[in-house]
Amino acid sequence: MTVWAWVFAVVYGVVIGAVVNALADELPFRRRPKWPRYPDFERRRGLAMSGILAFVLGKRTSSAGNALDWRHPLTEVLAVVLTVLTLNAAQQYGVPLAQVVFWLIYVAFFTLVVVIDVEHHLILYVVIAPFLAVALADALLTGRFPDVLVESVIGGVVGYVVFFALFNGGALFAYVIGKLRGQPLNEVAFGYGDVMLAGVVGLILGWKAFLFAMVATILLGALGALMFIVYQRVFRGGYSAFAALPYGPYIVAGAMLVMLYPRETIGLLVPAASGAL
Repeated sequence: MTVWAWVFAVVYGVVIGAVVNALADELPFRRRPKWPRYPDFERRRGLAMSGILAFVLGKRTSSAGNALDWRHPLTEVLAVVLTVLTLNAAQQYGVPLAQVVFWLIYVAFFTLVVVIDVEHHLILYVVIAPFLAVALADALLTGRFPDVLVESVIGGVVGYVVFFALFNGGALFAYVIGKLRGQPLNEVAFGYGDVMLAGVVGLILGWKAFLFAMVATILLGALGALMFIVYQRVFRGGYSAFAALPYGPYIVAGAMLVMLYPRETIGLLVPAASGAL
């Protein structure tokens, strides 16, 4: 990557991260998006609109002393990292500019999905609906019509159907376990938001690539669950069974790996995919 590409990645990532933070502060509570604010709703001004700059420049707290949490700078760092990976992949594979533009838009949506899902265990329809529209526009404008559009639509259907089956399987499992325990089990492995997100990912990747993204998601999810168990045992003194973990970040990670680095990712997954599919 050139110096200017790095500069663009940092600026774009910070701006997108700031926008994501503002949306993540409001959308889960069904409030209208507002200008970036402190926890007491005091408006953030100037450089304090960036979480990173607010922390670095000592503008983390409002005039009343209410401080921004670490999610704000970390979100911007995540957006910068995803932007760097996107531009690096575009350069490596010689991706056309129009496709790179859509990839950069996906970075914004993926970051928003991850932040809200981690913080609230929600994947919102108000986020998925425009995401779906962008993915359809991508299939229409950047591919060979109608082949790419058909592949994408089939991918969207496959992604939705596969995760809808997993969603219902998880609900059935929770019902059976609840009956055996004599008390309801409210935690489920997949929420309906994960189903909607998987449909959008299938639309972006097409059904063939989606299958590999699904395998990557499952493997990453298993690794994440194992790390969570180890963390609970080491630092919390024990593991709480059936703890609810957000699955959206793993869907996003699997999608971005296959979208940006298909050769490397699929090459690594071929043995795992042959055993899982």
